[in-house]
Amino acid sequence: MKGVSHYRLVQILLTLGCLEFFGPMLKDTGESHLMNAEWVGHARIHLAWLLGFMFFSGLANLYFIWFRRPRTKDNLTIVAIWQAVHILGFWFAVAFAPLYSGQLVDHQYHTHIFGIEENAFVFGVLSIVLLIAIFYLRKIEADRPLQDISTSN
Repeated sequence: MKGVSHYRLVQILLTLGCLEFFGPMLKDTGESHLMNAEWVGHARIHLAWLLGFMFFSGLANLYFIWFRRPRTKDNLTIVAIWQAVHILGFWFAVAFAPLYSGQLVDHQYHTHIFGIEENAFVFGVLSIVLLIAIFYLRKIEADRPLQDISTSN
């Protein structure tokens, strides 16, 4: 039963992690980014492409978390890796921002949460959620399909 409860906990944590894929679709399609008149059209194409990739990545993550059968640790491992790559991409962009004159904050459109810029705060929380998910993911036995959780609770 312990494996099933760890599996469910990891499902929930990774589902929370999916916010990283859907949040930008909601936040970045307005005047601050996609519809920003100061951006050249080609930059907007790249952003729309990125937002589409993120949206469909989020859908694929949800499929692996909740619908792919049989329910195995491997399904959740794929999602954890996928989310880690996405989060690391964000931190990479932040770390190298000085090299391309990037800015984490646009004070016209962004806010602060507990004194921390909203993107850094949200991705910081999502990074912690992912690390917790990975901790519990490692406790799930490998190479054994889990009994369907919906029938075990």
